[in-house]
Amino acid sequence: MLVLGIETTCDETAAAVVRRRGEGPGEVLSNVVRAQFDAHAAFGGVVPEIAARAHIDALDGVVAKALSDAGVTLDELDGLAAAAGPGLVGGVIVGLTAGKALALAADKPFSAVNHLEAHALTARLTDGVAFPYLLLLASGGHTQLLAVLGVGRYLRLGTTLDDALGEAFDKVAKMLGLGYPGGPQVERRAANGDPARFAFPRPMHGRVEPNFSLSGLKTAVRLEAERIAPLSETDVDDLCAAFQAAVVDVVANRARAGARAFAESFGAPSALVVAGGVAANGPIRQALQGVASDLGAPMVAPPLALCGDNGAMIAWAGAERLALGLVDGLDFAPRPRWPLDAASAAPGAKA
Repeated sequence: MLVLGIETTCDETAAAVVRRRGEGPGEVLSNVVRAQFDAHAAFGGVVPEIAARAHIDALDGVVAKALSDAGVTLDELDGLAAAAGPGLVGGVIVGLTAGKALALAADKPFSAVNHLEAHALTARLTDGVAFPYLLLLASGGHTQLLAVLGVGRYLRLGTTLDDALGEAFDKVAKMLGLGYPGGPQVERRAANGDPARFAFPRPMHGRVEPNFSLSGLKTAVRLEAERIAPLSETDVDDLCAAFQAAVVDVVANRARAGARAFAESFGAPSALVVAGGVAANGPIRQALQGVASDLGAPMVAPPLALCGDNGAMIAWAGAERLALGLVDGLDFAPRPRWPLDAASAAPGAKA
């Protein structure tokens, strides 16, 4: 099965062609991503209207290159997939409309993909991970621990009660003048810093319920930065190192809590999977490797090219859904919010 996937939910315009053979792993024939970092850098974050206009300008060329790189034509595809949410609705509309139009023109089945489900299923594309598995989905907008039971079957075990992990990295980077995107900048500066210089809190550490809270940690960084201002380069390195060390401890502790909750309901997971943009962070990967070793399960993280938003994960999720006969109509509406399970929509919870 050959599927073209389109991703435009935030600030990457992406398209890819993926081949699915059975339950995975699959084959990525092309994966084209055009980032918009320069367009948003001056604002310290993504500006929705700028993002949507950039998607309009870039998408035709990105799709054409994805098909060309894969060596296939539109007629040779078995299906089309596009992210239909959650995300910035202007951008979602651009990609979703393009996917529908291509499916209609080529008379191919269409899949409207949940962006979060695409992240959740990436481990099956790359490693053929069997259900059920424990997933930490961590990005700029989402932080969840999920039991992945099957395509379309997800149980949220825990979530963040305030900031997402990637959001916390971005906000700390902005307050320290490191620019956007913040995660890679903080990780780079942390490599040269002293993580023991500042004693930052580990929110939710030791709690039974596998939830996260990052706002208090972020505030602690801001207060310490204000206390020692003006900041030297060494101060910035040390603040980044101490912040990242606290995040790593929190992630490992919360993953262990999630593993206990998973085991109570489903037994041992086939793997501990981390996905989303924060999965690119090296120290977080290393910490989760330790958690997985204690569980006696493999730790699976996507290659760096598939950690951020990309078309390959959308194409794979579409292929998984189409293989089950889950075809969506061309009237499928964009969804700025689209939880993977009902618990994600609970009052006070942040997906």
